[in-house]
Amino acid sequence: MKILLWSQYFYPENFHINSIAEALSKKGLELTVLTGKPNYPEGKIVDGYNGWGVQYDSFHDATVIRVPLIPRGKGSAIRLLMNYMSFILSGCFIAAFALRRRSFDIIFVYGLSPILQALPAIFIARLKRVPLVLWVQDLWPESLRATGFIKNKFLLSIVRCFVRFIYNKADIILIQSEGFREAVESLVKDKDKEKIKFFPNSSAIVEQSLSSRHEESKVAVDIRQHFSIVFTGNLGKAQSCETLLEAAELLKENEKIYFYLVGYGSQYQWIEETIKNKCLKNVVLTGRLPFEAMPEILKAASVLLVSLADDPTLSATIPSKIQSYLAAGKPIIASLNGLAAQLIKDAGAGLVVSARDARALADAVNKMYHMSESERRRFGENGRSYFDSHFLLSEKVEELINVFKETFRVA
Repeated sequence: MKILLWSQYFYPENFHINSIAEALSKKGLELTVLTGKPNYPEGKIVDGYNGWGVQYDSFHDATVIRVPLIPRGKGSAIRLLMNYMSFILSGCFIAAFALRRRSFDIIFVYGLSPILQALPAIFIARLKRVPLVLWVQDLWPESLRATGFIKNKFLLSIVRCFVRFIYNKADIILIQSEGFREAVESLVKDKDKEKIKFFPNSSAIVEQSLSSRHEESKVAVDIRQHFSIVFTGNLGKAQSCETLLEAAELLKENEKIYFYLVGYGSQYQWIEETIKNKCLKNVVLTGRLPFEAMPEILKAASVLLVSLADDPTLSATIPSKIQSYLAAGKPIIASLNGLAAQLIKDAGAGLVVSARDARALADAVNKMYHMSESERRRFGENGRSYFDSHFLLSEKVEELINVFKETFRVA
């Protein structure tokens, strides 16, 4: 089976789709990846790549075709919009040329923000006369409103029209959270609601840990020296970073508890300034680390931390880091609402407090700190067991291949 994987983001950018692509290639599928030039999250093109022109490289056994785009920059809404639009334009015009002699059975779109990246994929699917499978990772336009990127109701309604078009042109829609179902169903025709299927994220942390042979990073070594509360991933408005810092400030008298923020995002500079202004010596901002370092980072942590802002749209999502946290077998503290909070409770994997409640978060950290090692270990074991039962990568990839086969047969 020949698959065209369509994603604005791809390795060396750190996203779950990298693990899916690797697993699909190992299953013997003939995989081609159409993506942009890597620039996330720093906002500039990664060394070794050029902003203009089409570049070809490989990822395991997959062929990677990279079309030009304008890098996202840092903190500018206009620059981010230019980044989104440049990939769409490249997808419509340059990608069609780059793919002109290639045939496929299915186009698979990794629907991370911006979901509008699927527009040129629809064009290519019609050009190649093949079905399109869309995997929705973020709800649009809801996430635009939730993060404050777009507040104008008229503009949000225009985006909604585009999203409706995308959903109705997809042959199969996969949703990473059941909390997405109502919103997605509201934008498709009644007869097409059956094409919406639940397909959660997984994690390659388990496999990466088993195959890793590199030396432990200095950050991981440092994390082991403290009772460490480790947050990984994007540091943006959706993650309610102010809540994390407020909780850290409440706990700064305890010299044994440290917060490690491992990642990068739009709030990075603000966090850096706040740490300095409030003299938060118990908060360590590491910056972005390579994916290969993450298994050791998670393994070194005392507790893993996930947070989201208090918003109905965010309450419907399951941050992909949760699967990695569960797989790592470490206790979790979650500062969020909705389905993700319920998932952690169901797994018995840690402590859950309401979103944006810094005092409750600080109390949860303090409670975890005073627990016995066996109690914390039990949380981690529960999480790992839940991951093995619900999110194992090998099983999820088999499910995905079955979706491809069923879709291709119907088409």
